[in-house]
Amino acid sequence: MITRTVRTRRASRTSVGMKIAMAATGVIFLGFVLAHMYGNLKVFAGQEAFDDYAHHLRILGEPYVPYSGFLWIMRIVLLVSLLVHVWSAMVLWRQAHRARTTRYTVFKPVQATWSSRTMRWGGLAVLLFVVFHLLQFTTLTIEVGGSFESPYDRVVAAFETWYITALYAAAMAALGMHLRHGIWSAVQTLGWSTRRREPAIKATALVIAVATVAGFLAPPVAILLGLLS
Repeated sequence: MITRTVRTRRASRTSVGMKIAMAATGVIFLGFVLAHMYGNLKVFAGQEAFDDYAHHLRILGEPYVPYSGFLWIMRIVLLVSLLVHVWSAMVLWRQAHRARTTRYTVFKPVQATWSSRTMRWGGLAVLLFVVFHLLQFTTLTIEVGGSFESPYDRVVAAFETWYITALYAAAMAALGMHLRHGIWSAVQTLGWSTRRREPAIKATALVIAVATVAGFLAPPVAILLGLLS
């Protein structure tokens, strides 16, 4: 009986720790996503402005950090955050699975949204897309529409291809659902939510998710429609 109680307490502490880790890394991802969206929207300012923005990211921090040093620091932070985020999600999923399969566990139905139901698979879809996105625009392993020195030309060539834009749109839809539930869940985990604040928090999460999806989709849709070239 005592052993079972100790195990329950340890599982509870682990669960709280994993949720805090997911919330903290989620905040890091949200900051990166918003900054990345801002950078993508530079494409509407024209080729020179977009390429200049991409160049300045590579020399940011010089001479204190080497060329592209800032980008590599950012990539390492994001990679570590991603590993922590995914590991925490796996631990929480295993705990929830064990709780469902334990005898005498009382099931308490909770109102769930489509975003919360697809959280795990949506996160996996976003992860797979990020890998593809890096291979296409960072390592240049995947080249769509040809090889270009200009980041602007690479972006335009990619999104002039309908299936790349369709893939991007699907990934952004998954990102939007992940953000909507993730923001609300993170605020709860960090203790900033109350019954009174909950409607406003959910509305804010929805607005951020929709604005993010719209911001990311604006450049590829404009390119596909021939508004940018």
